[in-house]
Amino acid sequence: MTPITSLDLTGFTEREPGVWSDARNLVLSVHFFPLVPDLPARLEEGERLRSALAHSVAGAGGGLIETVTGEVDGVPALRQLVKVPLPGRRGQAFLGSWTVPRAGCSTVVKVQAAEGATTGMREATVMARVGPADYFRPHPYAPGLEGGLPYHVADHEEWDAQFPDHPLTRVRAALDRITPTVALDERFRALPAFAGPA
Repeated sequence: MTPITSLDLTGFTEREPGVWSDARNLVLSVHFFPLVPDLPARLEEGERLRSALAHSVAGAGGGLIETVTGEVDGVPALRQLVKVPLPGRRGQAFLGSWTVPRAGCSTVVKVQAAEGATTGMREATVMARVGPADYFRPHPYAPGLEGGLPYHVADHEEWDAQFPDHPLTRVRAALDRITPTVALDERFRALPAFAGPA
């Protein structure tokens, strides 16, 4: 189904082909897209890529928390952490992913988790500590960005240790743990590199 030949599934139970979940409703999935990747710029165009992604996520009603380039099994890739509003109720879902783009296709590893009945505790606690003036910030990738979910410091990794059960903490930790275990099919690795949007 995907060029991913193996990854560490410790703690996960398969729900359907390519989709697993754990006891705390963290969902892990793998995907393959046989199309030119829809990334707005080449991985090497860091500033342009980050700005365009921030605008794209905001335009869809979400918020880009962070994005970095790196490697998955030695192949250049893009990591994104995104938050989106939950449809029909209060709260947010958090999605972490690695996109591994090649010239004519891509594969994605995604981890996601949603807030439960209690929402906003992390945000309220952090705002109380840093103060409202230092809580909300211009988006670092797109300072004039409007729309979507606001950018704020409670989403920063430095707060994860104090909120170990928060879905963002769990998504970030799971992605960090799983990524080094991902193995890619040699035929996928040998494909031409992603050269930019079509």
